[in-house]
Order: sequence, then C-alpha cells, then structure tokens
Amino acid sequence: MLALEKLVKMPRCYKRGLLRLADTLLIALAILVALLLVERDIYLAQTERWLVLGWVMASTPIIFGALGLYRVVLRFMNVKVMAAVVLGVALLTANLLLMDLLLGWPLAWQVAPVFAMLGVMTVAGLRLLLLELYQLSRRHQRQSVIIYGAGTAGGELARSLHHGDRYHPRAFIDDWRGLQGSLVEGLPVYSPEELEDWIERLGIELVLLAIPSAPRCRRRQILEQLAKLSIPVQTIPGAEDLVSGRARIADTCDVQVEDLLGREPVPPFPELMTANVRDKVVMVTGAGGSIGSELCRQILAQEPRMLVLVDNAEHALYAIEQELRLWSRRHDRRICLRGLLASIQQEERMREILSSFGVQTLYHAAAYKHVPLVECNLVEGLRNNVFGTLALASAAVETRVETFVMVSTDKAVRPTNVMGATKRLTELICQAFAGRDLGHGKTRFCMVRFGNVLGSSGSVVPLFRAQIERGGPLEVTHPEISRYFMTIPEASQLVIQAGAMGTDGQVFVLDMGEPVRIADLATSMVRLSGLEVKDTDHPEGDIEIHFTGLRPGEKLYEELLIGGEVQETRHPRIMTSREFSWAWPELEAYLVELHEAMSGSRHGRIQALLMKAPLGYSPEGEMVDLVWEAQHASPPLGPVTPETSTTSVVPLVQERFRSSGSA
Repeated sequence: MLALEKLVKMPRCYKRGLLRLADTLLIALAILVALLLVERDIYLAQTERWLVLGWVMASTPIIFGALGLYRVVLRFMNVKVMAAVVLGVALLTANLLLMDLLLGWPLAWQVAPVFAMLGVMTVAGLRLLLLELYQLSRRHQRQSVIIYGAGTAGGELARSLHHGDRYHPRAFIDDWRGLQGSLVEGLPVYSPEELEDWIERLGIELVLLAIPSAPRCRRRQILEQLAKLSIPVQTIPGAEDLVSGRARIADTCDVQVEDLLGREPVPPFPELMTANVRDKVVMVTGAGGSIGSELCRQILAQEPRMLVLVDNAEHALYAIEQELRLWSRRHDRRICLRGLLASIQQEERMREILSSFGVQTLYHAAAYKHVPLVECNLVEGLRNNVFGTLALASAAVETRVETFVMVSTDKAVRPTNVMGATKRLTELICQAFAGRDLGHGKTRFCMVRFGNVLGSSGSVVPLFRAQIERGGPLEVTHPEISRYFMTIPEASQLVIQAGAMGTDGQVFVLDMGEPVRIADLATSMVRLSGLEVKDTDHPEGDIEIHFTGLRPGEKLYEELLIGGEVQETRHPRIMTSREFSWAWPELEAYLVELHEAMSGSRHGRIQALLMKAPLGYSPEGEMVDLVWEAQHASPPLGPVTPETSTTSVVPLVQERFRSSGSA
C-alpha cells in the first residue's frame, strides 16, 4: 500500500515516462508471444526480425502519444480511452505489416492479427490494472455507500463517485424488479427489502438518494423507510436544479426537510404572478426578512418597472439588494432597484417613499413575528405591528397606491399570544380601510394568512439541525405540538397570486396541507443523520429529545380559519374566508385608547384592551413582558421610567383621519 501511495504521488512527467516504457515493453512482449503462438518458436537470429521488432517498439510511444493516451488521467478513463487504445494498436499492426513487407516477410503474416489482439489486451489491461490499484489505494479513505435509484441519475452518480476521493459506491437499490439482480456501472442492484441486510454485509456508512425526478410524496415514503435504519442519508439535487445548471449530479447534500413533508408544490399561474407586478412600481416592506426577501426574488423574475426594498435592518437590506442586483446582471434584466432604510412606524417617511417613487403595488411583510420575543416586549410589538401597519396603510391611501397586500399568519386565528393578537388587529385595520372612501382614489386592501415557513429565521428546522450537529439534545416544547409548514418560495408565490385575485378587504387563506407533529419531525431528522433517538426503548441511542414545556403564548396547534365560511378560488391552494370586520369609527376609538395605554406603559390596561377587542385573544398564562416584570419585582430591579412613543400616532388617529370623515 505504501508503494501505491508513492506511485500515486509521483510527478506526472515521471508517471508518463514510466507508462511509455511499459507500453513499449508490452508491445514487444505481444510480438514475441504472437511469434511463439504462430511459429512455435522465437527465432531472432535474422537481422530483419530485429528490425521489425525495433521499428514497432520505437513507433509505439509516438503513435500512442499522438492519440493523446499519455495526456489522459487514468482515474478518469472511459470508453473513449479504450477506443484510442484499439486505434493505436491497429496503427502499430499496420506498421508491423508494412515493415514486414518491405523486409521480405521475415515474420509470417499470421503474426499480425494475433499481435493485434494481444496488444489491445496488454495495453488496455495495464491501464485498467493501474485504475484498480489507484482506487484500491483510496478505498480505505473513502466511505462505503449504497445508491438508492439505479436510473440515469444513479448511474451518472456512480461514475462520478468512482473518480472521486470521498465515496466508494458498493451497490444500487431500486424498486423496479426489472433492474434487480442486474449490474449497473459494474455494481449489483438489490431490492429495497434487502437494504438493511446489505448495509450490514458491506459495511455501508451512507445512503445516497439518486431519484431527482421522483414526486415528493414518493421521496417521503422512501425517507420514512430509511429513517428506520438510522443510517445517514444524503441526496443529489432536484431535477430543476440539474436542468438549469445550478447544480451537478455529484453535488450531494443533506436531505431537505421539504422531502420529509412530502408536499408537492403547484406550478404558479403566470397571469396571476404578473397581474400586479409586471411594468409596475412595486414596494416590499420587511424586504430583508425570510418572506420579504423571497417576495423580492419572485417579483424581480416578473419584470416590474421598479422594485423598492424597505427595511430597518441595514445588513439584511444590503444583503438582499446585492443578491438581486447580481441576479439581474446574470439574467440581463434592466430593472431599477431601490433599497431604503426606514421603519414602517414613521408615517411621514412612508408617505415620502410611496409618493416619490409612485408605488402602485405594496406587499407588507414587515412585522415582529417571534412569538416569545413579542410576548416579552408587549408595547414594542404593538407599536410596530399594529401602529406601523396603520401608518403604512394611511400613507398608501393618501399616495394612491393601487394594491396593498398584507402578509398575515395563522397565529392571528383565536390568538393566545400577543404576536397573534397584533396580526389579527392589523387584519381588522386593513379591512376597515377597505370599507372607507377617503376621497383619494381607491386602494384595494387584501390579506393573506398562512402558517410556518421552512427555513425562516425563526423556524425550528435550522435549530434542530444545529442541535444535532452539537450532539443534542433536541428541544421540543410538547410531545403533541404540531404546526403547518410550507416552503418559503411556495408561500411567496401564493401571496403574489392571492393579491392579484383579491377584492377589497378580502382575507385569503393558503392551503397548508396536513399539520406535522414537531416530535416526529425531530425524530426523522435525527435518524436521517445516521443517529438514533435516545429514549426508554433505546437507552443506547445517540441523541435525546427533551420536552421543555410550551413557551409563553404558544399553542399546541394552529388554525387558519376564524369562521366556517370558506370559498374556493381559481387556484387550488388559495381559499377565501368571510370573516368579521370592524367598522372604522369603533376601531378608531379603540386605537386611540390602546395608544394612550401604551404611552403610559400601562401593561395591564393594554392586555385588558386586547382581550376586549373582537380578536378572540385569550392568553393562557400570566403576563411575561420584561418591563412589567421589572416594575413588579420585589424588591424592584431598578428605576423604572415610562415608555414614550417614538411616533405621533394619537394625532394620526384622532386628527388626520377624522378630518377625512368616518365611514
């Protein structure tokens, strides 16, 4: 093995020289063996025979070199190399016959075809032997893997892995009985029922999933079977990424959580995607966030005249703006991008931005969405989510924005937390604006409500992945807690399409599929990492799952509908719901009262007002606002000063809206 390592690490010029010498000697040996087989004797006393032998030996490195055989890296040898070897030996055979003819046939002509066969066998055999020796030298350093899927993608993956230094493919697994028992790329194909047995026999360390075109529901079934084996699983990129060139077959990666959920996305309707976007000035608030940034990507692909990005987080805004500019250059799109630092709480700034750029469509994704954090920061959650939306909506009406689409959440349905209550209140604000005629030209308001998205900054999936990498434990709040999940791209596309269908004040609800138990998701992620959950049934397991208890404001399950009146739309994943709305005069008076309580940091009063409003808000525990706790600590934690408002919202509610008249 040490000699092999030295041979592999030898400079390439030395290796080429040795190969030339070996080819020359093998060709000479082939001629001598051919003489022995044809004439039953090796008689070299004749000068002419020495001349023929010397001529063919001298021409060997020249002909093989001209055919490029010494430029080939042996570990990447393929059929073309074998064809070059055959052609090279054929030319040497022709050379031998020509020299034999010129010298008066010192060798019998029957020697030529025997030499040709022996020449191909020895020269090609040498290269195959060197390839096998190279792979043998690397085999102890590579992981033994089984490829699930013996189709075109699986075969290409096996070829790539043979040439690499990372994985050693040992076999295929495939569902199709026609392939089982056959050889693909020199590897045997077994049935899925035999997988567990062959994992143990071959010492398999990893399963590579090579079925990029399989429906997501089928991938989910396969992953559920593999999860029971507690062996690491990786997958090759999806068919879309492979076709577009964004990824290669050999770019294996961890299993995506989307595969575990098994939900098939519905292709977007082009006419709905472009209706409010193409050739229009579009603005996205919260553009640096998970949903906001994906909305920007989807909008940019629909060719707006201008895309205005608004966020109060400098780094997030910079990152998404640079990403979109790079995308525009790569796709040769001349779309005007404007990144603006601003808070939606600043109504004057919002009005200035909307009027300066002539915004026609506005997607409002800016909000504080982290449930426990908003629960601990009651006043700021209300100030940003509720009064920020109020300021933005009023500015949109005054500047004649055509369409205002608000991104809502399933936590707004019968909320048990402050964040959900604020989002339900913003829905009521948009509905109230939709029912008023302010004399500025009608702005169409609609709301889109959906559940959790995969991969967002607050998602449980990256948290679980990080906890698995640290060796656990995985923290789940409750054994029975469940959530709806959707990918960020699908959610963003549906938001854009719902916004194109909405009539004024309409609430849209996205079909989220079936809810997923978080404990089951955690277990699957552990097992697909090649580990076992440590519990009473498996005390020798690797990673424990700790149940920490529900956090403040957290529900066991989420809902998407407040009432029962649900209607289908032209899109199979989008429904519309007829729900209670609050007339503007009552809502206006309520907002004034709420803001006054916020200005005085009267937390008890704020909570009472939230419970009084028609939000369905029903907190399940005591207040956990950090300022309130500090004020009521015994002894006090320190001097407490009332919070003051950074925006003049009471005048906004009392004076400006009343001057325009109440509906």
